[in-house]
Amino acid sequence: MKTTVIDEIKNAFKTGDILTKLIYINVGVWILVKAILLVLFLLNFQGPTSGSFIKWLAVPADLRNLVFKPWTFFTYMFLHEGFMHILFNMLWLFWFGKIFIEYLGSRKLLSVYILGGMAGAILYIIAFNIFPVFSTVLPYSYALGASASVLAIVIATATYIPNYSIHLMFIGPVKIKYIAIFSVVLDVLSIQSGNAGGHIAHLGGAVFGYFFVVKYRNGQDFSKGFNRFFQNLGTYFLKPDNDMHVAYSSKNKTNKKKSDADYNRERASNQRKMDEILDKISKSGYDSLSKEEKEILFKFSNKD
Repeated sequence: MKTTVIDEIKNAFKTGDILTKLIYINVGVWILVKAILLVLFLLNFQGPTSGSFIKWLAVPADLRNLVFKPWTFFTYMFLHEGFMHILFNMLWLFWFGKIFIEYLGSRKLLSVYILGGMAGAILYIIAFNIFPVFSTVLPYSYALGASASVLAIVIATATYIPNYSIHLMFIGPVKIKYIAIFSVVLDVLSIQSGNAGGHIAHLGGAVFGYFFVVKYRNGQDFSKGFNRFFQNLGTYFLKPDNDMHVAYSSKNKTNKKKSDADYNRERASNQRKMDEILDKISKSGYDSLSKEEKEILFKFSNKD
């Protein structure tokens, strides 16, 4: 039985990790939107009709419009119009998403993407409603794109492993903390030069990414409640696997025999081990880890 291109795409989506699915969804939505706009063009439905279709999915700054389109808090972060816009967003998502998953796990990636995107939308809406400079464009301003979500992942990764280096063409190895700082500074300086709403939304995502990691290091993991919410909805994104359930049951049995003090001591010890491994990677690279250290890193990266 021959497999078609559609079958291959479906299989890649089903078997792929969270990062793969996020990229597939973004690209799929972009193709679908382009196809619908093409049909509207061929049927001579130009101007307000095609524009209204985009605005139905993009998040508006005006609260009077937003109250009738609350779903746009979610849909706007998967919506792109230009090819270069989605290309650069997906490249950044792929590069930094891979690093993020290596150290923090794929489930946290979904949480940071969605919540970072929402944080970007909130900051964008607040800014456009409180600063007088935006008063004339407020009724017509809409935000769309995955940039806030992607920057949340970039900043979260750089905050967690700031000295991790990547090789840039014509430049060589660069620590990701400098890439993150450059991205934030560029967005701040670009607010005046055009697309102010987009740059403000990026900053909202960046703030969330930083906040997420700071709280995570202090023992508060926002992704747990968020992922549990998605699981309760029966989302296709988060399919529980048998190994995880077994580990969870075993963990519960163990914790019942431990006092709170013992549990907290064990948790603090584990966090210290993880911090030591991350410091070693920052100084000497991943290959410098022993087999045992790599196993510990893998174990922690795949925890909820």
